[in-house]
This record gives sequence, structure tokens and C-alpha cells, in this order.
Amino acid sequence: MMSLPEPMPSVTSRIARFAQRLGLTGKSPRHVLEHASQIQLPFTPLSEPAPSIFWHDGPCLQRFVDLPRGALSGPIQEDKARARAALTRLVREEVSSYPALDLRQIDGLGGQNTDGNFYPTFEAFAATPACRQLRIISYKDFVRTITAALPDFQANAPIELRQASWLGERIYWSGEHHAEAFACAIAYARLRGLEIALPCELTDYRLDTGGLQALDNEYHAVTMPAQAWNDREFMGLLLDAKVPYARLTLLRNASNSELLLLDKREPAANALGEGLKFAGAPDMVRYLRDLPQITRFRLGHRTAQPD
Repeated sequence: MMSLPEPMPSVTSRIARFAQRLGLTGKSPRHVLEHASQIQLPFTPLSEPAPSIFWHDGPCLQRFVDLPRGALSGPIQEDKARARAALTRLVREEVSSYPALDLRQIDGLGGQNTDGNFYPTFEAFAATPACRQLRIISYKDFVRTITAALPDFQANAPIELRQASWLGERIYWSGEHHAEAFACAIAYARLRGLEIALPCELTDYRLDTGGLQALDNEYHAVTMPAQAWNDREFMGLLLDAKVPYARLTLLRNASNSELLLLDKREPAANALGEGLKFAGAPDMVRYLRDLPQITRFRLGHRTAQPD
């Protein structure tokens, strides 16, 4: 006689076994875990950085470096202070000065795109109607155009640049105005083979492996949709169980507008964090670990010429 396959364990039984492994034997933490795992909210996976010339199109992780003391919200000041300290260890900032850098190596802008499109190169951006109006057809036009973005260009004044390991090898000009003028001038310099060098100060942002591990050891860091803070079930778990938490408005994606930090040392907070991950809340630590970690910029590397 053919034996029937064993039934798959239910979600409830899997949650129960998971609670036992976590040591959540108390009624309250286990209740929080079970109910949090069943919360239905429009969780959206965190997206990978898209190739873009605009600095603010990527994850704004550099904000962790100088996170203001009042940036986080939550019921207990000490919890917010600890969470802030953990976040400020995530990103390292290093500043280097170079006596000369070929501006053709730059392929990014410090501002934010206004038309909603992604432009992977200056050449693609230069083909837009706003850029075509600048009409660079001679070296004189080039000087006029780049001077609009860099008023002290002819005085050989240093320029400020930035780079982030999670955004690849792209080097960004820090200026946030006259984006069209700067991009068109650099695209023209590449096209004509103009080697234009200026001194620069480069700020390099890099994820800190130790800081990321420390955050993972201490906290559940999940991103929550804006609707969560008006959701009766979620807010009931958060408030009725007196869960300590800290939250930060950081991400530009409206579907993941809040970063929620839950202390793993607190049983109820640990249970809520595990339950939210079961329910589909994106794990910020896992997202950060999966981001590219590009090697440091090296002076002398040339940006490839367009075909």
C-alpha cells in the first residue's frame, strides 16, 4: 500500500519552532513573533543602485557619516542614542587631495535629476534638449560652458569630487548647479581629446565591514512602508508590548520610507524584528552586504572614450 507523503509543516508550527530556537519561551515575545509574522503590509524589496550620473539617484548611505543627533525618532532617548551610534559606524569617510586630475575621468554630478529618467553617461545626458541648447562647437564654447559650472576654472582652482564604494568606480563632481553645462563640457572634452587637468579634493565613502557586523549583532534593521505607522495591527504590537525601537527617515524610495531599528537584546524587540522579516520586511543589513564594494579610486585611470 502506497504511503502518503507527510504534510508540509504549517506556518504556525514553523514559527513556533523558530521561537523555541530563539529562546522565546515567554508568552509575550512568542505572541509578538507569531503576530508580526502575519502582518500584511506593502513591503517592497530594496532596489540595487541603477547606473546614473546623478549622485542622489543612488542610496544616500553617506548620510550615516554625519547623522544628526535628532535624526531618529522613538519613545526612549537612550535607545535612539544607541541606534544612532550603531548607524554612524556603517560608513567611513576619507578625504584625499590630488595636484592634478583629468576632468574626463569624472562621470557623475552631485545634484538630483529632475526629469525622472536615468542617464548612465554624460554623453546620454548631453543628448537631451536642455543640454543641446548649450551648443559647444569650439574650444571657446567649451571654456564658456565649463566656466558656467566652474567659475574659477581658468584660475586652476581645485574642485571637489566624491565617490562611494556602493556606486561603482564612478567619480562625481560635488556641484549641484549647472549640471547641463558641466556634463556637456566633459562630454565635449572626451569627444575632442582635450586633456583638462585641475587639482581636486576627493571624498571617498566606503561601507565599514566591522560597523555592518556590529549593527547586525545588535539590531534588526528593516525598512517599513509609510503605511505601517497607520496600521492598527503593527502599531498595536509595537505599543502594547512596549517594544523599544528607533526609526529613521532615510530612504528616498517612498515604498520604504522608514528604517526601523529593533534591539536584539530585548526579547520583545527581537521577536518583532524576526516576525517582520517573516512577513516580508526587507533586511537592511543583508541589502548592504549585497551592494558592490568597488576598489579605491586610483589616480591615472582613464575614463573610456565613447565609441
